[in-house]
Amino acid sequence: AGSLGTDLATAVDVTLIDSKPVKIPTGQKKPSTVGIGALVLGRSSAGLKGIIVCPGVIDEDFTGEICIVAYTLYPPIFIPKGSKIAQLLPFQNLLAELNVSAKQQPLRGDTGFGSTDPLACLTLSMQQRPTAIVTI
Repeated sequence: AGSLGTDLATAVDVTLIDSKPVKIPTGQKKPSTVGIGALVLGRSSAGLKGIIVCPGVIDEDFTGEICIVAYTLYPPIFIPKGSKIAQLLPFQNLLAELNVSAKQQPLRGDTGFGSTDPLACLTLSMQQRPTAIVTI
């Protein structure tokens, strides 16, 4: 109770033999809830063990296996199968209604680790920006 996310465990034994990022399978898929994406973030305990988890975005329309991208600055490090080194944090896709061009794009499906577009931009009206008055 009170947890923002759910733990992600490794589906296989992995040895990080150098400092290059490695894609580690989890055997898990994102729940297929409409309008919900997710972030993959490292658990603090993984960082204390020298395992750095690269943050990742799981799009709403992704249907493939979730993988954890991790590396270490202190190789070699052995990560046993079942190690909970990352968390999956679900979030609502608030841009779904604003992003008209995305509705014309094909679904991502199980294709991961790449962009669905050549460029992604978010623009906000400057009329609604935060302002502060400073007196010197």
